[in-house]
Amino acid sequence: MSRDLTPAEARAKFRAGLVSPTAGWCAGHTQVNLVAVPVDWAYDMLLFGQRNPRPVPLLDVTDPGSRSSRLAPDADLATDLPRYRVWRGGELVDEPSDASEVWREDLVSFLIGCSFSFETALLEAGVPLRHVEQGRNVSMYLTDVACEPAGRLGGPLVVSMRPVPAALVPLAVQVTARMPRVHGAPVHVGDPGQLGIGDLDRPDHGDAVEHHPGDVPVFWACGVTPQAALLSSQVPFAITHAPGHMLVTDVPDRAYRDY
Repeated sequence: MSRDLTPAEARAKFRAGLVSPTAGWCAGHTQVNLVAVPVDWAYDMLLFGQRNPRPVPLLDVTDPGSRSSRLAPDADLATDLPRYRVWRGGELVDEPSDASEVWREDLVSFLIGCSFSFETALLEAGVPLRHVEQGRNVSMYLTDVACEPAGRLGGPLVVSMRPVPAALVPLAVQVTARMPRVHGAPVHVGDPGQLGIGDLDRPDHGDAVEHHPGDVPVFWACGVTPQAALLSSQVPFAITHAPGHMLVTDVPDRAYRDY
């Protein structure tokens, strides 16, 4: 099963061409979002993360041109994610499974905490994950909540949503609050309209997820937020992960738990 693979085994499968959302993969290991921008935009992205730590918790920043990270020293950032996005002038132009042909020597990569990393803790606490049960990518939505601008970068908050049984919502909040470096506690519980989300069955990224009777929608800040900023700010060139298709690192989830 994918959840029983080691991170190196999972990365090898993705390097060989397998494309799959990574929710539920390599249980107990941290997954990260990827944003790679030209060096002349790197300070803006660094400042954007510093000013918006809930959606953009920075776990590593590489040297210009580097395709490796201390989070997974043997990984290649250009080949070892299942799917990438290529952006030009703020527009999405391609979604390859291998980004090595378009990788540039002036790119600085930002590895950003991912909410998939607290899912093992939720399961251990007895909180079900409907998207994993249903074999789907997590639902992600653009909101009408503006992030704090940073230099030339700005844009809306993106959130991920997980249906949680009402009686378990306090537990889900408590568990994820202990992991602030992978988005931490929810930013909202309940009415999606308060975030400007009109229809939960039409996510902007990922898949629609079926709710069970008694489930409540719970929303966490999402690492796709920088991609919304790339679009809003018309960044000349960037490479990112495709939503839900993360880099699986060698770092155990427990490294980011505050006990």
